[in-house]
Amino acid sequence: MRQFTAAILVAAMMASPVGTPVAAVAQQPQVATFKVSSETVLTNVVVRDKKTGAVIKGLKESDFTIFEDKKPQHLISFDYQNVDEAVQLAERNTVSGVSATKKKTIADLISNDFAAKPEELKDRRLIVLFFDLSSMQPEDITRAVDSAKDYVNKQMAPADMVSVVSLVSSLSMNQDFTTDKPTLLNAISQLDPTASNGYVAGSEGGGTDSTSDDSTSFVADDSEFNALNTDRQLYAIRTICKSIEKVEQKKSMLYFSGGLTKQGIENQASLRSATNECVKSDTALYAVDTRGLQALNVVGDANQGSKRGTGAYSGAAMQSQLDSNFSSQETLGTLASDTGGKLFVDSNDFGPAFTQVQRDSEAYYILGYHSTNAKHDGTFRHLTVKLLNHPDATLEYRPGYYAPADFQHAKTEDRELALTEQMRSQIPATDVSVYLQALYFRLADGKFYIPVSLVIPGSQINAVTVKDKDKATIDILGEVKNSAGIAVGQVRQTVNLAVDANLQVQKKNVQYSTGFTLAPGKYHLKFVVRENQSGNMGSFEADIQVPDMKKTPLKLSSIVMSSQSKPNTAKKVIDPLVRDGQEWVPNVPHVFRQDQHLNFLYEVYSPTKDKDAAAQPAQSKKEGTPVRVLTSIEFLLGGVKVYETPQVVATAINIPERDAVAFQFDVPLAGLKPGTYVCQINVIDDTAGSFSFPRMALRVIPPAAVPAVAVPAVAAPAPATPASPSL
Repeated sequence: MRQFTAAILVAAMMASPVGTPVAAVAQQPQVATFKVSSETVLTNVVVRDKKTGAVIKGLKESDFTIFEDKKPQHLISFDYQNVDEAVQLAERNTVSGVSATKKKTIADLISNDFAAKPEELKDRRLIVLFFDLSSMQPEDITRAVDSAKDYVNKQMAPADMVSVVSLVSSLSMNQDFTTDKPTLLNAISQLDPTASNGYVAGSEGGGTDSTSDDSTSFVADDSEFNALNTDRQLYAIRTICKSIEKVEQKKSMLYFSGGLTKQGIENQASLRSATNECVKSDTALYAVDTRGLQALNVVGDANQGSKRGTGAYSGAAMQSQLDSNFSSQETLGTLASDTGGKLFVDSNDFGPAFTQVQRDSEAYYILGYHSTNAKHDGTFRHLTVKLLNHPDATLEYRPGYYAPADFQHAKTEDRELALTEQMRSQIPATDVSVYLQALYFRLADGKFYIPVSLVIPGSQINAVTVKDKDKATIDILGEVKNSAGIAVGQVRQTVNLAVDANLQVQKKNVQYSTGFTLAPGKYHLKFVVRENQSGNMGSFEADIQVPDMKKTPLKLSSIVMSSQSKPNTAKKVIDPLVRDGQEWVPNVPHVFRQDQHLNFLYEVYSPTKDKDAAAQPAQSKKEGTPVRVLTSIEFLLGGVKVYETPQVVATAINIPERDAVAFQFDVPLAGLKPGTYVCQINVIDDTAGSFSFPRMALRVIPPAAVPAVAVPAVAAPAPATPASPSL
């Protein structure tokens, strides 16, 4: 859907008395400006012969009939694009005039109009080669680069205009749209890690490890959240499509990726937003899995440690590898199918991907209409295109589009209605970035308490001055639905924020905490946040799994990482994060400074009772039932253990109302150098012989400011101290 605004200027000449100079009349015009806004839905249709597959040409507007949600629509525009009729441009390096050595950022394209003239793009095939270097191994990058070179040298047609975009730690345009083959080959060659120049896309002197985290294409203060999730790739796709939205012709994006591996809770709103932006910009995404045909080893490969015991030969290990590989391809397939493209996996030959792009965009019809549905409800509108008097033809087109979603808040009831409509809308709101973490702790009755932490970057919250004080408010609406789609929990709250400009609040983040009590099962979680000064909204959606621990040998809660706490002396019925009068705040991005203390909190439920200890003289009720649970935490950097906390042994259940043993560790980070660590939590029920070794990633960064006083050097972190009275 595209929106066009026409301005009509009407000049009213007033009658002048006899003898009045003409110049005097010209100085008194009255000009009225009228703005007419109309929304036009455009869709591309490829018509082929069923038997031969050849494109059927020469069709007229009267041959087509289009339906939206089974309702007929009136065509207002009709065009035919054919690459065979492309106008031969004069010999030049690039249409936009950008040299191959000068890199251009995506932000530049969004802020400036496209350099090429509309007549120069007529009947052109526009192709974007997007190399996601952050997800590919060096050998995969080389394979993708070689296939792109073969396309330029052997398959690229005179009508093809190609651009090159890459993503490392930032998004960069290496080459604007051009028909010049040497220029394209030079831009593509710079991405090859085996070449002498190495990585140059998005970096100044090396690979991803030596590249600063430039978040100019994203939110200024959310780089720590982009470090450990896959939203970066989805935002990159959305940004590219938005930058070429002004070009009316059909575009094709070849997305070379090593798969989008899920890291836990995924923001499905980001996926739908990327899809919607591709549809709005008329861009079909063709995803290519650069890992090619993989031979999965039953005992693992060099990327992971060898399997132990008989698990490698039971089929479970192989099934786990197959599921992991399929999961990394699932998101790519969803993006491709929903945008009108295709997915290419399990093949070392990427040539068919280029052939498919050329075939799908060689000739197509562009149909435009004004939708009879004037609602801006953000729902998905299904499209159906029929061809009259051509029974032997097949039609290829997108299945539909998302309707726009406006924010109306003239009155209080209108503001509430807009928030509710966004909760129900299938199209996500992304004007405000939202990050979420959900944990779980078992309760006495077999249900679980799910603490939810919501984070909003402070830079996206606008303040208003009231009585010499800066204040801001945000509206939060959250909902949990079970597998049957029935709402089982809801949160609605307006949060008042006291903003102090002297504290540079805009560089900080706002964190909101809530929780739900749920039974084991699958749930869908969605939160909508609105900043009430500008009316901008953001949403976060995720599927969560509440485990059923009845048959689990070792029953372990979520692992909470925290560096902040606040006093909380109120007696709450449910709040596992409150200990010794302090409420611990989960660290959502898992990013910590060296001058902070890292606290781990977790619980083990219903450990096996120590019969030998129980036979001894009875212990006091305060000490609890005798058990024997051992735990410690290891820090690994680059696969090598650099530190381990002292082992702690719990001999009693210290939370009898939940039949749980609670652990808490305090690890000073002064002795750990900056970097990304993997923390392995070792938990062993010594009596039952059961164990669990969950792993979590975290990043340690330098302190915000170095103190002026000298401090003694610390060779290693101080021993972790369990919180009393847990142990």
